[in-house]
Amino acid sequence: MQASPLNFAQPVLDAQTIEDVSAVLQSNWIATGPKVAALEAALSARFGGRPTRLLTSATGAMEVALRVCGIGAGDEVITSAQSFFSTMNMIVKVGARPVFVDCVLPSRAIDLAQVEAAITPRSKAIMPTHFPGSLVDMDALYALARRHGLRVIEDAALVQGSCWGGRAVGGFGDIATFSFHPNKNMTTIEGGAIVLASEDEAKLVDIERFHGIARLPDGTRDVVAACGKFNMSDVSAAIGLRQLAQLDGFLATRAALVECYFERFPAIAGAMLPPWGMAGQSWNMFCVMLPFETMALDRKQFRDALQRRGIATGMSYEALHTTTLGLGLGYAEGDFPNAERVGRQTVTLPLHAAMTVADVDRVCAAVAEIVGV
Repeated sequence: MQASPLNFAQPVLDAQTIEDVSAVLQSNWIATGPKVAALEAALSARFGGRPTRLLTSATGAMEVALRVCGIGAGDEVITSAQSFFSTMNMIVKVGARPVFVDCVLPSRAIDLAQVEAAITPRSKAIMPTHFPGSLVDMDALYALARRHGLRVIEDAALVQGSCWGGRAVGGFGDIATFSFHPNKNMTTIEGGAIVLASEDEAKLVDIERFHGIARLPDGTRDVVAACGKFNMSDVSAAIGLRQLAQLDGFLATRAALVECYFERFPAIAGAMLPPWGMAGQSWNMFCVMLPFETMALDRKQFRDALQRRGIATGMSYEALHTTTLGLGLGYAEGDFPNAERVGRQTVTLPLHAAMTVADVDRVCAAVAEIVGV
């Protein structure tokens, strides 16, 4: 009998979530309303009371964060060549230039020594991406930013629930953005959040996420800037409220599954696993790097072999500077070898709160069979 398909990622949506969504639909208030306000307040509480705003995606949160920081044409934002496409795309979209630096291995964290070397008079911000298992060194990051008067926009899409020095990511520092896509630690179907250090900048987010509208004292409206529309619905927020209530349980399940992965993943010469043992880390993905250049099969063949066994995988992520957009910005293959190595060698294995230890055993056994170890 063929085993049931094992998804690369999937959310856990229980009966209470469905009831909560049904109640919103029956309320006749389905756009931004009380559920959005409630979820923003609940998230803010987890972030130490810092102002928190919901948006329709983490990508939108990144764009709004850049605009709130006043970043635009002629400015530079230093970011890692190893990240999801949205970091590069949003920097370009606001008219700035992404200045790529390499990542360090195995953590994939942005190389802060290269960041410092890349700073110019046009530099306005650093946009690091946090990866599961090992955050960017937050103390060093913010010390560097303070020395050079730079803003920091943390891409925390993958690390909801992580801590640094006992403090929640997003609960200190400058600006942090989070993702609530269905493959993240909690979901609102689509959605994201931006956490800020001041109420004044939170008010700017309110304007940026809804048409640039400002309310006048007499109740009429003004448009103070040409802005888009990124406001979350109460339907999504209802899902998010239930997910947030379950988040600690989801994180515990993910951590237990990751521990099993580290215990049972087959010994493959030249393989590189993510960092393990750093306190306070949440786990959104389990990415392994395999030396396909010296193996009997390439990455596509390896992933296809797992797919035939009913195991879905991903690739997280291609190096940004090697994309058509990145090359068009003047970068070239070979510029950032660690990011490129990650882009060539990474396979992202299934990890989500609906999995069991038996699922991890199945994945590890399949990898061993395919590789022949």
